[in-house]
Amino acid sequence: MSEQTEELERLSQEALSSDEKLKELIESLSGPSRRERQTAAAALALVAQTDISRVVPYHAELVDALNRPESQTRWECLDILTLIVPEDSRVCDKALPGAETALFDEKNGPVRLAAMRFMCKLGATTEARSERIWPFIDEGIQCYHGDLEYQDMLSAVVEFSQGKLSDEVKKQLANRVQFDSENGRGWLKRKSQAILDNVK
Repeated sequence: MSEQTEELERLSQEALSSDEKLKELIESLSGPSRRERQTAAAALALVAQTDISRVVPYHAELVDALNRPESQTRWECLDILTLIVPEDSRVCDKALPGAETALFDEKNGPVRLAAMRFMCKLGATTEARSERIWPFIDEGIQCYHGDLEYQDMLSAVVEFSQGKLSDEVKKQLANRVQFDSENGRGWLKRKSQAILDNVK
């Protein structure tokens, strides 16, 4: 285990057992040090994976952290917000502007992927949200088709296709993946077909 991994493990364990330590990590998200912001975000992601209820009350700070310049802070916070969606989807609506910016961050694949996962998770919760968020997902599919992260993005879209989508979104999603389901190969063909099967 690397020193950095050990430090993150220690910080997350402290935050799980102490409200004070948890608040310190949350405050570091808006601190002046880039390194401390990244470390705090990574430790909070571990906290969220262990006990999501610890971070739900700090959703506003997590949304605010999507405005930080460094990519790691943004993708870790998007990952945490994705975990918050099943707990309290309403508080995640405020993250949409930051997620949209992240989805079209041309310089950073992990940030784009985290944004796509978040949008697919949130968009699958209600028909109204599916209609609001689908245009972003659709544009992401078109922009990053063939990119390194596209396979993982498509996995998120498969999950989206299993959600509470409006009939119009189902139709448009089917149209978007039809070509790949017929002409793609390997994972591209399989996942596109899975999406088609889910929206029929």
